[in-house]
Amino acid sequence: MKIIIINGPNLNLLGKRENDIYGNETFNDFFEKLKTKYANQELSYFQSNIEGELIDKLQEVGYDYDGIILNAAAYTHTSVGIADAVKAITTPVVEVHISNTFSREDFRHKSYISPNAKGVIVGFGLQSYELALQSFLK
Repeated sequence: MKIIIINGPNLNLLGKRENDIYGNETFNDFFEKLKTKYANQELSYFQSNIEGELIDKLQEVGYDYDGIILNAAAYTHTSVGIADAVKAITTPVVEVHISNTFSREDFRHKSYISPNAKGVIVGFGLQSYELALQSFLK
């Protein structure tokens, strides 16, 4: 299977920022472990702090991949553009969040992406990504 993980703003700082919420591991270290564990799958990764680049990547892979794991981070709660891109493509998208967004600030309780996602996984730390990956492999 051909699966891509797309991460939004500030997720490039994992391992450095708010460790009490996001943990101590960098995403690149986590991703290398994931690729090793699922070596028979074609996994790729993209991260951007720029909304338009996330939309461009969704459009680029949204017809050819078997699955997209999307953590749009703060854009989850603000971006109609990303939501529209998820709705427009044919590749299924699983929305993930490292933290439990429902136990945080009220504005994080609203997702523009969820209505168009195959599913949503929140609050399991970096394991949220692996759970999303497993949902495509079942």
